[in-house]
Parts: sequence; C-alpha cells; structure tokens
Amino acid sequence: MSENTKSLILPITGMTCANCVATVERSLKKENGVESANVNLSSERATVEIDSSKVHLGDIIQRIERAGYGVATGEADLMVKRLSDDNDARRLEKSLQSMDGILTVQVNITTEHVLVKYIPTMLSQADIRRMISSAGFEAIELGGNAEDAEAVARQHEIDQQRHLLQVGLLFTVPLFLLSMSLDLGLFPWLNMETPWIKWLMLVLATPVQFYVGWQYYVGGYKALRNGSANMDVLVAMGSSVAYFYSLPVTLGLLPGHVYFETAAVIITLIRLGKFLEARAKGRTSEAIKKLMGLKPKTAHIMRGVEEIEIPADEVKVGDIVLVRPGEKYPVDGIIVEGHSSADESMITGESLPVEKGPGAFVIGATLNKLGFIKFEAVKVGKETALAQIIRLVEEAQGSKAPIQKLANQISAIFVPAVIAVGLVTFLIWYFVIPLPAGSDVTVFTRALINAVAVLVIACPCAMGLATPTAVMVGTGKGAEMGILFKTSEALERAGKISMVVFDKTGTITRGEPSVTNIEALLPSINQDEILTLAASVEKGSEHPLGEAIVAEANKRELPLVSPQSFMAEVGSGVEAEINGRKVVVGNLRMMENRNIPAGLVLDSVNKYQSEGKTAMLVAVDGVLAGIIAVADTIKDGSLEAITRLKQMGLKVAMITGDNQQTAAAIGRQVSIDRILAEVLPGDKGAEIKKLQQEGWITTMIGDGINDAPALAQSDVGIAIGTGTDVAIASAPIVLISGDLRGVPRAIDLSRKTLGTIKQNLFWAFVYNIILIPAAAAGLLNPMLAAGAMAFSSVFVVTNSLRLKGQKFQ
Repeated sequence: MSENTKSLILPITGMTCANCVATVERSLKKENGVESANVNLSSERATVEIDSSKVHLGDIIQRIERAGYGVATGEADLMVKRLSDDNDARRLEKSLQSMDGILTVQVNITTEHVLVKYIPTMLSQADIRRMISSAGFEAIELGGNAEDAEAVARQHEIDQQRHLLQVGLLFTVPLFLLSMSLDLGLFPWLNMETPWIKWLMLVLATPVQFYVGWQYYVGGYKALRNGSANMDVLVAMGSSVAYFYSLPVTLGLLPGHVYFETAAVIITLIRLGKFLEARAKGRTSEAIKKLMGLKPKTAHIMRGVEEIEIPADEVKVGDIVLVRPGEKYPVDGIIVEGHSSADESMITGESLPVEKGPGAFVIGATLNKLGFIKFEAVKVGKETALAQIIRLVEEAQGSKAPIQKLANQISAIFVPAVIAVGLVTFLIWYFVIPLPAGSDVTVFTRALINAVAVLVIACPCAMGLATPTAVMVGTGKGAEMGILFKTSEALERAGKISMVVFDKTGTITRGEPSVTNIEALLPSINQDEILTLAASVEKGSEHPLGEAIVAEANKRELPLVSPQSFMAEVGSGVEAEINGRKVVVGNLRMMENRNIPAGLVLDSVNKYQSEGKTAMLVAVDGVLAGIIAVADTIKDGSLEAITRLKQMGLKVAMITGDNQQTAAAIGRQVSIDRILAEVLPGDKGAEIKKLQQEGWITTMIGDGINDAPALAQSDVGIAIGTGTDVAIASAPIVLISGDLRGVPRAIDLSRKTLGTIKQNLFWAFVYNIILIPAAAAGLLNPMLAAGAMAFSSVFVVTNSLRLKGQKFQ
C-alpha cells in the first residue's frame, strides 16, 4: 500500500439487489487510481481504496452517479464569527476544502453563514466546526443539534418507498377487487365486455405502472446502459409485458382478457417487499446506532478557575474535565482527582463496575457511578475508544466474507439467465404445448403469462442480502458483548477453529505476582507479623516478588517501618534490620549462605513449587520463622472460559516461556489439554505453525503486542486486554475487556452467524431453484410469483435479525 493510498467509505443510494452491487463495484474499478472497491448491499456502503495522487473524491462520486446510483450527503449550515473581510472568507473556504469528505463550501461574508456539503461517513459536523476553529474562527451551529445526515438520507428513501407503496395500494386494491369480481361473476350485470370496464382498469393501472413503477424503468435502463441487468430489469419487463399486452386488447385491436391487475399487483407487491426490507435492513445496524448514541452531548471543563459547559465534540487534549455521579465520561482520559467506580459494560460487555482513582484510565461514553471525578482528556474525537470501535465495526460490516463469493458469482449471471429461461418458457408454451380444449385464453396469452411469472418469481436480492445482513447483525452483536471482529472473514473463520492456544502470562494469569500463602513456623509469631517484617524489608527492593509482598501488606493495612542496613543479594534475597531485629527474606540458597537451617521446610517448598508458586523464606534473628508463597495468579473467568471451550468440542493449549514444572502447575489449575513450555517469545509463531501442520485450525489468544508473530501465524488471532488501543491490536478479533470468557462467546457467535448465512443462502438458492421451474411449468400465477419474490428478501433479513436475540456461550 503506497503512502498516497486513502480509504473512502461512501453511503450509496438507489441499490436494490446484488447486481447493483456488482455494477457499482465494476464501475468504480474502471476509474484510474482505484485500487479496490467493496460494496455492501445490507449497509449500502462502498469501501474504496484510492491512490489520491491519481483520483479524487469528486471523480469517484461522478463515477457512481454515471452508473445510475447516488451518494448520500449532508449539509452543515453554520454561522461563523470573526469573519472580517473577503480574505477571511477565502482562507476559511480553502481550509474547509482541504478536508477529506468536503464536497462544496459556500461562505457568505455578508450574513456570516457557511454552507458545507459533505459525506457523512467520512466526517461529521463536529469535525467541520473543529477545522473552522483551527482556522481562527468560531462556528455556531444553526437549527439545533447536528443530525445524522446518512440516517436522514436513508429515512428519506424509506419515506419515499412508503409514499409509493401507499399510492400503489390506493389504485391496485380497487383494480384487483374489480378484476376478481369479474372473474368470479359476483356482479352479473358487469363483465369484461362492458365497454367502460377495460378503460377503468387502464385508468387505475397507469399511475401504478408509470409512477409507482417508474423507478424500475430508470434502474433497469441504467443497469443495461452499464452492461449488466438487475432486479429492476426483471420487474420492468414482467409488468410491462402484462400492461402493454392489455393496451391493444382495450383498444379492440386484439381479442381476449386484459392483465392490467397483474401488472399493478406485481409492482405494488414488490414495492411492499422493498419497503419491509428497507425497514428490516435498518434494524441490522441498530448496534452501531446504539454505540453512536452512547456519547454524551456536552462536557463540563475547567477554563482557568471557572467551570464551563461545552459540546463534547469540542473537548481538546489536555482539558481538565469534570464528571459528577451518574454522568458519562465525554472522552478518554486519566483521572487526576477523585475516586469512583465506572460502569464500562456498554464498551467491554462486562457488567461489574471497575474501581477508578488517580492515575486510572477512563473510557469515553462509560458511566461514572459514585464519586466526583476530575480527569485530563488524552483522546478526543476519532481517537477515543468508542470512535475506534465504531470505525472497526463499520469496516467489518463493509468487508466481504469468503462464503459470499459463490452468491456473487451466481448473481452476476442470474438476471440474464432468468430472461433466457423466460424466453424459452414463452417459446415452449407457444409452439410445443397444445392448448386444452375449451380454454378461455389464447396460446399467445398463456405463453406470455407463464413467461411473466418466470421473470417476477426470480429474486437476486435474497442471494445478495444473505451474507451481509447476517454479518452486520453478527458484528453488531459482538460489539455489544465487547468482541470486535475487524473483518467479516474473521467472523466466518472463527467458527471453524479446532484448537485454542492461550498465552499464559497476562492472558490466563494476571501477569503480576501476588501473595497466595503465608505459613508461620514459630508459635511466637503469627501470619500478619511475618508479613509485616517481610514487607518492611522489601520496601527497599524493586523485585516483583518483593513488590507483591508489600502490596499484600498494604492491602491488609499493616504498619510498615523503614528498613535499616538494607542489603540485597542478587538471585537470592534481601536482608535488613527492622525495629532492632535482623530479618532475612529469600530462597533456600539465601538461608544456606546465612547458615540458617531450612531442612525441615523442604517438603513445603517443593509443594509450593509443584503448584507453580515461588516460596520466600523469612528468618528472624537467625531462626526460620515463616514461608510466604508468591505466584502469578489465575485470572477470574479463565477456568470457566476453558471449560466452556472444551464443552464446545475444542482442544485447548497453553504456550509460555516458563519452565515445564510451573507451566504444568498452571495447566492443571485450568484443565489445559496441551502445554507448550519454555518457548521463547520469538518462537511462539513457529509453535503455532507446528500445530497447523498437525492439522489443527488454530486461534492464538494473546495481548496483541508481545504475541504479534503468533497472532499473525494462527488461522484467527484474538487479542485481549488491549483496552482502549483496539485499533492497533495485531489480530483480526479483539476482546476489549480482557476477560477470557469472551473467547467462547466469540467462537459461538461466529458459529451461529455462519449458520445463519448458510440458512439464508440455502433459502435464496432453493427458493429460485424450485420456484423458477414451477413458474416455467405454468404452476404459478404472476401475482403469486410477485408476492413470493417480494417476501423472499424480507425472509432473509428477518432470519438474520434472529441473531440479535440469541444467547451465547
């Protein structure tokens, strides 16, 4: 990827089926400078990689519009203060036009207004206001809060669909009832030969054909102009054949029945299906909308000694932000004053509150529960954890899963194949199959109606929506649980895992030692006294084991004193004078060097070591007084996560640089199947490769930085505990909270999403495989065929939405 490569995410309007996706992609790839283009039918977005030295945003939009589609845009109407003359206006205009995503800028010096047209998926009104501020001006938003311009554009499309559906129903329902009453003879004084009946039907059908159905003509024309054929072509052809055949019959130029109601019902039913589909598709992105809605609108910050309220988007790095109990943190930052607990479940998926104090990191959009907090803003705007999560989920939803390739290949030839089947159907029914005696239709009419049924039963939409709708719901559900899938490929592949490999330190274990056992060896001294003496000595040490002892003493609120005559012996231990008593803390070698007998505790030391613990001996005035065992303890949830994985039929391995004895002790505590010990960090990738050569499909679980080679080598890497740096983790799946119970949930979510995709594809293919031949065989009325086509897409979308309510491991 060159330094000029840019990624554009564009909201596309006017797409109706998988062929539209192929048309937009093909058109974009023809543009010189476009390196890749992926279009998602469900999210209606195009992700385009471009070489910015060869092609610009305006060229891309023109290419999309020439293909017959549009790009949703937003408008920001802002009043700008401190515009003094034309030079200021030109300078501001130049600054705004330099931003990626800005289409047009109009600066009116007289009214001090700036009207900006922009792409809402590339920047927000807050970004525009920040640019105006950095140029030395002050922007005041007009008309209330900034709205989601893309959502407005999508809602406009749905409203347009609703309007057209209402008009269609207004004319089609009476037309259909009139036609049925004539066919069933409900009104003996009325029949098809009544002079004005056919003209009335023509009057009712025409608005449906050319107003409600006009979009299909336009869409079909643009598709054919671009060398492809989509659903619009099938609908336009099917309804037009019925309508235009009925015209000469109405004019008395041909004998027979009119099929105006067939044409109108086809268009109206498909319009109903498209309206329901659009509404259902909107629900697939609810998770993203919820995430976007988490951020508070305002923030309280300090300006000198004064507290002021500003829009949250205008908080800058370094600002001191004030958050009261019950309020949300507006941006990411580090606490400088106050103690509280934070509900981070909306970001991490973990329900337990997290204690917060000075030096602790707070995540924007999470809830401050108890105390009054002052914190320094360190990440704002697009750098916050929430913004990164939203961007990663949107990128995953815009990517294509491997399983989608088959549907795309079939969709590319689907419509031409259906037209060919429709033509063959007409020819067979016209030239080959004789008309039954006493039939009230002509050979031509029968052949025509069966061909129309073939055209309108075929549904490329269901195939196009099968994968992206499930991916959108799956990735959104994952984000709600604190699981980020960076690509739809990762979402698909995680369900095929057969072996899960965990790093030990910081993954299964906490990554920091702590005191696990205190054993008093003299009747004159108790556990707290041993810990007090040992911790007082270790106050002068920087060794991790010593820090663990001091931390335990502080936790128990024991009174420590400053050591006198402190001395450390590398690799053995430390000694010092505490309140006139000589205290030695160290290993067996340390005791031997001080001629302190320790033979009686060898069994205890060996027992602790077999449990993966380090035994620290404590001697007072030359007599062994106690043992303190220190270990890197198991994380909460590790055993539960590994048990769930094994219940799911997966093998579990652990990889570590520790010696075999320590590794085996940890492995026993969490029921690991296979232990890979004494592995250097640089060799972890090679160990994963060996497992793959044995036939295992692997996932490596690590911290995302030290384990980068192993994460990259595994079939699907999962980074945990990355906290707010979710974007830089070197794995396609990220567990934000670091809780290992997210691993079985991620795999289970992947399995269920993949299962939903397979159900959708099965339905889409089987529907067409069964019903197209049925229509060709004359077993389906065109109106029934149109209804089936309309609801096939609705079925696929609603089946994907079932994922939202499912429980995961």
